[in-house]
Amino acid sequence: MKEALFYSKADNLDVKCHLCPHQCLIKQGHKGLCGVRENREGILYTLNYGKLSAIHIDPIEKKPLHHFMSGTNTLSVGSYGCNLNCQYCQNYSISKKCPYTLYKSPEEVVTMAIDNHLPSISFTYNEPTIFYEAVLDTAKLAKKAGLKTIMVTNGFITNEAFEYLLPYIDAVNIDLKTFNQQTYKKFCYGDLEPVKETIRIAYKHAHVEVTTLIVTDMNDNEEELTRLFHWLSTIDKKLVLHLSKYYPNYNYHAPQTDTQFIYRMAEKAKQYLDYVYVGNV
Repeated sequence: MKEALFYSKADNLDVKCHLCPHQCLIKQGHKGLCGVRENREGILYTLNYGKLSAIHIDPIEKKPLHHFMSGTNTLSVGSYGCNLNCQYCQNYSISKKCPYTLYKSPEEVVTMAIDNHLPSISFTYNEPTIFYEAVLDTAKLAKKAGLKTIMVTNGFITNEAFEYLLPYIDAVNIDLKTFNQQTYKKFCYGDLEPVKETIRIAYKHAHVEVTTLIVTDMNDNEEELTRLFHWLSTIDKKLVLHLSKYYPNYNYHAPQTDTQFIYRMAEKAKQYLDYVYVGNV
């Protein structure tokens, strides 16, 4: 447990969290929507600092990153908790539950990467924003050690918090879940515009690739996806896009995405973007 960053004190020992766009007003003894930032007597603490639910060595292409350090492996670490509530979450066992964890300090994580001759560390599996303080401390040490750092994120983070972290992050894969505000709120309890802003900011400072999971009866709409492709192209036609296949999970049980539809949308995306990949098929 560690005092959290990005919060302010309110009345009656309440605190307001400024880490993500939810801007939770958290009463004494309560947690924010993420479930891992708790108000204890007017001080906001992060409960999952250094608590890792997953530690693996992965091909960097699995993040997925196809245009960054290709052919290398990365030390992938994840904690638990999330600031969205996607009904189809593929990692709900760590995003929505408190799993078994091992404590690893930032120093230990960096040492693991060095000892295994790995050139990078990836913050992934659950939402890195939600173990922000550990990500920041680890990324700072990784930079000093000459390692690259990668963040696989839903992009639902305030500009202030993201821009403070970005000098220590080399590559980002951002989930752009849908291009419809109402759908974002209904299926994920999030907002489209903050994620778009995260993509814009990240592209100025780091290598960026975007992933869109095409979910049956949620965003499997050609018109909506075409608008998404076009918007990404306004940032840069060379921005890398991954289109992934959904499988039923967590609280959402619509049939898996039609594979042919994904490939057809990939061809459509190539009318707007130079680099489009299909995954999870």
